[in-house]
Amino acid sequence: MLRLVASCLSRLPLGVHHWLADRLLYPLMYYVLRYRRKVAEKNLKLAFPEKSEQERRTIARGAYRQFCYTIVESIYGLHCSDEEMRRRVVFEHMDEINRQVALHGGAIFTLAHFGNWEWLASVQQWLSPEVTEMNVYRQLKSKSFDRLMLAIRAERGGVCVEKQRILRELIRYRAEKKPVTVGLLSDQKPRPEVTRTWTTFLHQETGWLDGGEVLARKFGYPVYYAFVTRTAKGYYHVDMQTLTTDPKATQEGEITRAYATALEKNILAQPELWLWTHNRWKWGRNVNGNW
Repeated sequence: MLRLVASCLSRLPLGVHHWLADRLLYPLMYYVLRYRRKVAEKNLKLAFPEKSEQERRTIARGAYRQFCYTIVESIYGLHCSDEEMRRRVVFEHMDEINRQVALHGGAIFTLAHFGNWEWLASVQQWLSPEVTEMNVYRQLKSKSFDRLMLAIRAERGGVCVEKQRILRELIRYRAEKKPVTVGLLSDQKPRPEVTRTWTTFLHQETGWLDGGEVLARKFGYPVYYAFVTRTAKGYYHVDMQTLTTDPKATQEGEITRAYATALEKNILAQPELWLWTHNRWKWGRNVNGNW
C-alpha cells in the first residue's frame, strides 16, 4: 500500500513536491512535531560555538527544509527518467574512477547524510555498464518502509546489500571477476565498544565507522568521498574526491581520518545540507581512552 501511494505521488511534477515540502512537511516537522529539535540545536551549538543563536537557527531551518526536500525528491525519483536524473545529479571525475575500477576491480564510495543522499545511488548511471554499484544499507524495523526504501535506492540499477552480507558479496564478485563499487554512508556514530578511529571533528572528539577503510585495505580498492553541493533546488553537483588509490599503503585509520576531514569541509561549505538531527556526539571517551 505504501509503495502504491508513493508511486502515485511520484508522478506529480517536482515543483509540486517542493511546494508540499515547503508549505506542509517543513512546518509540520519543524514547528508542530518539533522533530528532534533539541538534538539538532545541541549539535549546532557544539559545532558552531562562534555563531550567534540566530545564525544557528537559520542553519537549522535550512537543514530541516533540506531533509524535507530529500524525502519528497526521493519519492519523485521513483518516476524520474534516467535522463532527468543525470541532469539533476551531476558526478565529476567519473572517467578516472571507471579507469581505476577497471584497474583494481572495484572502488569504495564514502558518502554522508548530506544533500539528497538517496539520489547518490544514481552514480550507477555514470559507471561503465559492466560495473555493479552496491549500496550498503541497514534493514528498517518497518517492513513497509524497508521495501519502499529498497525500491527507491534500487531504481537506478544499483544493488542494495545489507551490511552483514557485504563482505560475502564482495568475495563472490572478486571470485567471479565482476567489477563493483560500494556506497557507504559513513557519518553515523559507531558503537563505542568497536570504535577504533577518533578525530577532532567540528570541535568535538568524534568516533568513526571504519568499514569503508577495512574493505578498501582488504580488497585493494581505491576510496573516494562524494563532496556534495546543492546548486539549486533539486539540483546537486557531486565532486568525487580521491582519498586514496593505494589503500594497502596507508596506515590504520588514515583513510577514515581523510573521510572525516573531507566531510567537515563539506559541512562548513554548506552546513544546512547535513542531517543535524542525528545524535552524533551521544558517546565520548574519557582521558584514559576507556569507556
